[in-house]
Parts: sequence; structure tokens; C-alpha cells
Amino acid sequence: MALNKVKINSDIELKDRLVAINRVTKVTKGGRTFTFSAIVVVGNENGIIGWGLGKAGEVTAAIAKGVEAAKKNLVRVPVVKGTVPHEAAAKFGGAEVLIMPASAGTGVVAGGAMRAVLDSVGVKDVLAKSKGSSNPHNLVKATIAALSEMRDAKTVAAQRGVSLEKVFRG
Repeated sequence: MALNKVKINSDIELKDRLVAINRVTKVTKGGRTFTFSAIVVVGNENGIIGWGLGKAGEVTAAIAKGVEAAKKNLVRVPVVKGTVPHEAAAKFGGAEVLIMPASAGTGVVAGGAMRAVLDSVGVKDVLAKSKGSSNPHNLVKATIAALSEMRDAKTVAAQRGVSLEKVFRG
């Protein structure tokens, strides 16, 4: 299924969130060289999400590069009454995620990298489970893949060519 890509407009207010930062050491004949890689998630907390990876010699520069990269691959996710419309599962590398809708007042039941993604997309109530690898890079990619598979009822009705009531009746 094709991703719901979003073109960035100047009126979209995106908030960035740092998911993980990693110090990388390269040993040369002149000594050790330290660089930093940062994985960043940006979102407007209203259904738009993107992730980016930035690498630089300083932490702030790596984060800035990550934010710019995240703004280049934004995805629209349906958020219905503060939760996701249906269950979704996705796998990326060794990370496997399961995302389920929750009733109002549950909160975001997710850990680490998944929580950052779900908060940035604007989901208030959700149950999420991470299986397999806890690598933040793969968790972010798997979570966004699961969220991009989501379809709300209006989209399903339009794709099937039926009314919205018929989607719910079966």
C-alpha cells in the first residue's frame, strides 16, 4: 500500500522530538574521532509525522540535520477521537510493533521510541507493544510503517465505492 505522503507547507507547525543520540568513534592514526548520530521525529500532533537521521561532529548539528531530514518524509496518519482507527502491526529489521486502539483516558501505553512517535502524531489513547529488537532506529521505522497502514472509515468507504453506513454494517 502506498504511503500517505504529505507535502510540507509553511503553515504546518511541526514540533521535533529527539528519540536517540549515538556517539560513534572512528580510530585513526591521529587518535580517536568522535561523531554523533541523532534520530529525530517531527510531527504537528494532529496526524502528520516524519522521521530523520542526522550525523555530525556536534550534537546540536546532528539534531538539526535530523530535523531537516524528517521534514522531507512526512506521512499523514488518521487519528480518530484521540486514538488509532484499528489495530496494525509492522516489522522493520528486527523490530516488530503492534498498535491497538484504546478507550478514552487510557493514555499512551508504549515505551521508548514508540512513545515519541505516537506523541508526535497526536495519539492520546493507544496500546502499543514492541516485540523483538529495541533498536530505536528500527522501532521508529516500524512504528511509522504501522501508522501509515492505518485507514479511517471515510477512506475505506471511498476505496470500496460504498456509503459510510455500509462499511460499518459489513
